Amino acid sequence: MSTGKLFILLGLALAALGLILVYAPGLFGWFGRLPGDIRIEDENRSIFIPITSMIVISIVLTLVINLFFRR
Repeated sequence: MSTGKLFILLGLALAALGLILVYAPGLFGWFGRLPGDIRIEDENRSIFIPITSMIVISIVLTLVINLFFRR
């Protein structure tokens, strides 16, 4: 697969994900609220460190990339 086609597919996948997030907000309501995500809220500030959510994204992306490139 050429690089241009890969970028087109990645762009379409990103656009599809954006549409899903806009029109089905409850679908990913759990994301960012996993055990291990750190959320500190105060009157004046809010700190959010999504450790577990980023680990989940890393694992999923690693699996997807390995499925595409291990042919």
